[in-house]
Amino acid sequence: MNLPNRITLVRVLLVPVLAALLLLCPLFPYLKWAALGVFILASVTDFIDGNLARKMGLVTNFGKFMDPLADKLLVCTALICLQQLDRIHPVVVLVIVAREFIISGFRLIAAEKGVVLAASKIAKAKTTVQMIMIGVLIGDLPFLQIPAYVLMGLAVLLTVWSLIDYLVRNRGLLKGEM
Repeated sequence: MNLPNRITLVRVLLVPVLAALLLLCPLFPYLKWAALGVFILASVTDFIDGNLARKMGLVTNFGKFMDPLADKLLVCTALICLQQLDRIHPVVVLVIVAREFIISGFRLIAAEKGVVLAASKIAKAKTTVQMIMIGVLIGDLPFLQIPAYVLMGLAVLLTVWSLIDYLVRNRGLLKGEM
């Protein structure tokens, strides 16, 4: 297994650690800082593995499949835990998680047809905003409450926009034309 794929697996392994830390926060509030550290580390690996794979010519089918899956596991797990901690509105979680399921299904259909769906600039912006929003929500600092709400609104907007963009750009797949 190559280095970028190992980094992706590290991100997957960090997901249950993040969940445990977040869910223990009500008992041990200082664990939010450990959870934030784990989340930042996992988020950074998202940028490192793909760049390394492309630079080193180590792009694999495993990486193409696992990298987006690892991202979805990280984001969805963090959002669900944050909702359990009452730090994010359930509708925000529902919109983001639903989009991830829809796009995952869409990618499976594309993969069946030998088509790889690359992330658009909108989708990359969505991911960046979601990661920042999640970090702010994990930190749970009172002076960041208003920016957290702004980030939630922006995340929902970009999530819906990226979903529509994905479906429009790849509508041929839905019609069986690709």
